[in-house]
Amino acid sequence: MKYLFIINDAPYGTEKAYNAFRLAMTMQKDFPDNEVRIFLMADAAFCALQNQNTPSGYYNIERMLKSIINKGGQVKICGTCADARGIKNLPLIEGAQISTMAELTAWTIESDKVITF
Repeated sequence: MKYLFIINDAPYGTEKAYNAFRLAMTMQKDFPDNEVRIFLMADAAFCALQNQNTPSGYYNIERMLKSIINKGGQVKICGTCADARGIKNLPLIEGAQISTMAELTAWTIESDKVITF
């Protein structure tokens, strides 16, 4: 099955992105034949930035996203959202890509399940 996660909240401050990535990582671990796609919108665009520095013992969204990508997950960032936040040209986590609403639309149509956070 194909799963699409649409995330809207910032990487830190709420735990929505953290919980979405926990679910995606567990899905990849327990059901490796399924496809995981993540589309970051609004303040979630910040999740894909490199060099996140969190306190020891605190979750790190960058490491979580790298794990998802390394296990075959795809990560796209809304280009309009990134541009509006002034981060469109900043370095992204390797494997994450700026995308469009047209691609989100295609991913949504192709997915068996869409999960939003």
